[in-house]
Amino acid sequence: MTEIIQEPMQISKKKAFFLELRAPFLTASISPVFLGTAIAWATTGVFLLDVFLLTVIAGAFLHIAANVSNDYFDHTPENTGSDDINTEFVRPFTGGSRMIQLGLLTPREVLAESMVFFAITGLIGVYLALTRGILILVFGMIGAASGLFYSAPPFRLVKRGIGEIFIGLNFGVLMVLGSYYVQAQNILLEPILASIPTALLVAGILYINEFQDYAADRDSGKRTVVVRLGREKAAKGYAVLIAAVFVWIVVCVVSGLIAFESLLALTLIPLGYLGVRIMMREYEAPNRLVPANAATIMLHLLITLSLTAGYILKGFTSNLIYLAIAGIVLVVICAIQYRNLTRPPPAM
Repeated sequence: MTEIIQEPMQISKKKAFFLELRAPFLTASISPVFLGTAIAWATTGVFLLDVFLLTVIAGAFLHIAANVSNDYFDHTPENTGSDDINTEFVRPFTGGSRMIQLGLLTPREVLAESMVFFAITGLIGVYLALTRGILILVFGMIGAASGLFYSAPPFRLVKRGIGEIFIGLNFGVLMVLGSYYVQAQNILLEPILASIPTALLVAGILYINEFQDYAADRDSGKRTVVVRLGREKAAKGYAVLIAAVFVWIVVCVVSGLIAFESLLALTLIPLGYLGVRIMMREYEAPNRLVPANAATIMLHLLITLSLTAGYILKGFTSNLIYLAIAGIVLVVICAIQYRNLTRPPPAM
């Protein structure tokens, strides 16, 4: 049986609203802003702190708005209450925030919270469009629409099996390119190419979470990639996705399309291997798959930050000594994460 971890029932409304935000997962939207900004600085020498901070806030708030609206629409009858019938979720990775299911927030309160964050994001987007270029408003509108209609009618992208693609493009390519654009005020191919590993891995976070949500998604009519393929074939797809991240980086560096210093990301191959090894062994076991969920989240964060560090080194006219030091730091971080994720659970 899958152990379902329930949050305390007696908490304040303020805390419930905060828990609904799922703040620990905002690294998925904040780290791409660092990457886009680093590429802009390394290639143009431009860094505007106020613009950077506004972009971080807008990216994080858009992520929150999308997550919270997803919780609301996954509770509605149109989605057959997929979060309500989910019995294999593993907190905190899958099954939503559970604030509605635990009776801590009403559906209307959750919807209102998402609309507030969408509105604030929109205001920041309008300001950036007026001061840094109208194209940023286009990026923001695409991101907001995709985040909202991931679960919302009439499109419900997740039920069509293309939600992962849109989220990967938005929280990967558009987030990096938008962050680059507001600093440099031009469009280049390099930030797009450098964003692909981030895009693949943010899609991978959704993808691996769908293994625990498989039964609920299937029964509620959500045609996710994992539901379409089945867990066994989808596990092989996860392995291909992780391999593609590292292959892409090598090919782009060898081709001279992204910074040579991006090879720092290769120090994280052991973490990618760990996720694949656990996936291939435990794809039918929601609880035992948890270390792979965590490894995918950590891999997304560390790959994005390693690419960011690479461009910062490039901007400082890096040499092999600085590159080696950064590589050693990443190896140590990777080793610590590998050890933590493979450590046996404490005896009960």
